[in-house]
Amino acid sequence: MKKPVDYSGFSLRKLGQPRFRHMLLLLGWIGYFLMYLLTENLIPAEKCHPVHMFLDDLIPFNEYFAVFYVAWYALVFFSLLFSLLYDVEKFKHMQKFIIVTQVVAMLCYILWPSRQDLRPEQFPRENIFTWLMGFIYSVDTPTGVCPSLHVAYSLGILSAQLKDREMGRVWKVLLTLLVVMISVSVCFVKQHSALDVLTALPLGLLAEILVYGRDWWLPRLRGERREEHEGK
Repeated sequence: MKKPVDYSGFSLRKLGQPRFRHMLLLLGWIGYFLMYLLTENLIPAEKCHPVHMFLDDLIPFNEYFAVFYVAWYALVFFSLLFSLLYDVEKFKHMQKFIIVTQVVAMLCYILWPSRQDLRPEQFPRENIFTWLMGFIYSVDTPTGVCPSLHVAYSLGILSAQLKDREMGRVWKVLLTLLVVMISVSVCFVKQHSALDVLTALPLGLLAEILVYGRDWWLPRLRGERREEHEGK
């Protein structure tokens, strides 16, 4: 178990100090929510381009995928919180990845406003899951959807966790399966087109390269080899 990060003596006035400077990355969320409110309120749905591809017609609405769709909120919150408290480097990687995807996605939403018209006019049955999706539909407009940040954020968290040499293989497999199910769920609950998911993949790749540099594809193995070399 990793030792908790020492935040004793922290105050807002000390955010500029090297010891606490990583917390400034959280300001990215303020910028994101401001841009989200602006794009949601200033770009009407009729000005947005409908996003659709043939896979959307093959994927039926299934409210049970709401479990995985909502699990995304817990994944993002607790992953960032745990790394903030126990692993500053991982926190910085996660948050930088998220900021890159936020900025690029918001530019896409502004320069090429998008929407999806896939939501069912009425649910096939009534249960706790359709009630949950009805609530989500009511507070989240179907605009600003391509690329999917639901998917992009999940990729960033998965990337950072897979590079953690202290995390067990079983946990990595389970986390990978969860991220896959979250990414698929956005289509089954009709919050996103399959095209939104596909466009999130190159967005995640861009963030991966920018955050991890030229060794983005093999940072874990590179670190292990460096330690072996130093130990000789």
